[in-house]
Amino acid sequence: QVRLVESGGGLVQPGGSLRLSCAASGIIFKDYVMYWYRQAPGKQRELVAFITTSSTTNYADSGKGRFGISRDNAKNTVDLQLNSLRPEDTATYYCKAVYGFRSFWGQGTQVTVSS
Repeated sequence: QVRLVESGGGLVQPGGSLRLSCAASGIIFKDYVMYWYRQAPGKQRELVAFITTSSTTNYADSGKGRFGISRDNAKNTVDLQLNSLRPEDTATYYCKAVYGFRSFWGQGTQVTVSS
């Protein structure tokens, strides 16, 4: 059974930081490209960042210079460091694992940026 479990969300003030983590099980983690998406209320789910099997990273413009994605193949985890958070970063953050035509989603973790 494949499971992706996100953690690390919470309430943070503008300018603050959070570190999200996604723990995967039931897959050969090192073979999967790992993604972070987010979805704000009333909006479509959007890509935040992804990291390839060779640890090449890519970021949406909204997070460039503020967010950092990393993976640990020994622990089967992918992290998303969120810095300089803004109210518009408020959303549920999801991780996704992709290998060829196979893809799996986690259940999400809520990030709320508010003073």
